[in-house]
Amino acid sequence: MTVEQDVRDRAGDICELSGATDALVLLEVGPDADGTAATSILVSTECADQITGATEIDPSQWHCLNESAWSQVPPVQVTAYRLLSRMPGEAWARDLLDMLYLEDEVLAWAKAGLDAPASAEDAEVVHKDTHGAVLSSGDTVTLIKDLKVKGANFTAKRGTAVRNISLVADNPAQIEGRVNDQRIVILTEYVKKA
Repeated sequence: MTVEQDVRDRAGDICELSGATDALVLLEVGPDADGTAATSILVSTECADQITGATEIDPSQWHCLNESAWSQVPPVQVTAYRLLSRMPGEAWARDLLDMLYLEDEVLAWAKAGLDAPASAEDAEVVHKDTHGAVLSSGDTVTLIKDLKVKGANFTAKRGTAVRNISLVADNPAQIEGRVNDQRIVILTEYVKKA
């Protein structure tokens, strides 16, 4: 039995991300893909083009990840994680990414494919707290002043810890995090790294 046939059997002959049944291709999930079913997925050509960067990502097409991201198949989990990470401007994608749990080995594999910035411009965006400490996605920060949250009718109090922050990709002055179960945008000048 071939690798492609193994993956087709595992997937039930449908795209493992979108559920499409037409124009399916085998896609290896690198880095270090070894050509086995354990590092390959079955996807539609439309999905494959967006995954590989042949075409731009269309966030409206990827709402299917709300289901497929919960797959128990590691290369599907890795691909879903990477796709969600490539859509930082989509609130639903950030929320799903925050909820996902991957085993340490699978998470390391997923992050290994995200290491290189998409462009030199992306590499220059550095988020710093009020004291100049560099912030990274996943850090914990503390608010240094009370912040009135627009549209949510509450005030985020000084000293509140905001865990597992996300960086706003195109704005070094903004981060995102959850306060009172609300995802909010916070200016970096009002936080200090914990």
